[in-house]
Amino acid sequence: MDKGEATKQARNIVLVGRAGNGKSATGNSLIGQKVFESEAHEKCQAHGAVMGDNLTINVINTPDLSDMGLPAEFINREIVRFLTLAEGGIHAVVWVLSARSTQITVEDLSTLGILHALFGSEIAAYVTIVFTGGDMLEEEGVTLDEFLGREDCPPFVKEVLKMSGNRMVLFDNKTHDEGKKAEQVNKLLSLVDEIKRNNHGQSYTDGMYNEIKEHSDKLSKELEELEAKNHPADLESELKDQLHASFEESMTLMSNEVEKKLKAAEEELKAAVHAQEQEKDSMGTCDGWYEAKKFFATWSWDLAMYLAQNPPGRWGSGGGSYRPSPRQFNMRL
Repeated sequence: MDKGEATKQARNIVLVGRAGNGKSATGNSLIGQKVFESEAHEKCQAHGAVMGDNLTINVINTPDLSDMGLPAEFINREIVRFLTLAEGGIHAVVWVLSARSTQITVEDLSTLGILHALFGSEIAAYVTIVFTGGDMLEEEGVTLDEFLGREDCPPFVKEVLKMSGNRMVLFDNKTHDEGKKAEQVNKLLSLVDEIKRNNHGQSYTDGMYNEIKEHSDKLSKELEELEAKNHPADLESELKDQLHASFEESMTLMSNEVEKKLKAAEEELKAAVHAQEQEKDSMGTCDGWYEAKKFFATWSWDLAMYLAQNPPGRWGSGGGSYRPSPRQFNMRL
């Protein structure tokens, strides 16, 4: 992993999570106006805003990376796209969960699994969690801590919170109270500041990001040089099209690299499930929750394997003999 240099550039805040959890609404709350549409198949979009103290934020909204209804090619391309939009690297990853859901699902965790596959375990240092549906909890008279203590809140949420420094904030994206709007946005931005301090002011970048940046910088330089030559308009347009086509070809190759990483992670998941099943066959039942805690401690693919065998509805079942369905095997992990 590489880390970007500390600069005064915009803070890149990447919103990830399952469709319907409120990513777009959270992005709109951060920007202060409706700029993101709540569409499950929406492509990556980025919008900026100038906050207090001359702080500029660049909010990048991503599609549901765990949505099996979306073509793999689309997801791979959008992952490359959000890296191109994060100029200067990733300053914070906001994992959006819904407090409105009766049950947070394995698909929610799948999103973090994708990030792990692409960027490695160190991406956890840049993660914070936003729980949407604050209005519902307020109506029920339930605090966020009480929500997290419910039996239907899977333990993996608390474990991810521990791994990410317990960074979390409750959002009410429906409120018309300007004071509440400002308070929750300021709290999230303070968590982004905390991530910056913890990482010595450096953003997250890696080899894939750096390669994409090289291609983007090359395209910008070539376009600038082309415009300086004052070619006839029709010739300049044709040459620009050629440069953009070359850039798109490079991005397609990067998308292929994303696909290879995700497929390798899926194979690792399958192998881990098989190994766990063999262990159970030879040793009988085991303390699944103890194993899960051990898996979480390493931020490893064994965590995904454990959840594939024990979906949230089965927590407390002692590990059981549940076998993952083909859909769970084929999660985008």
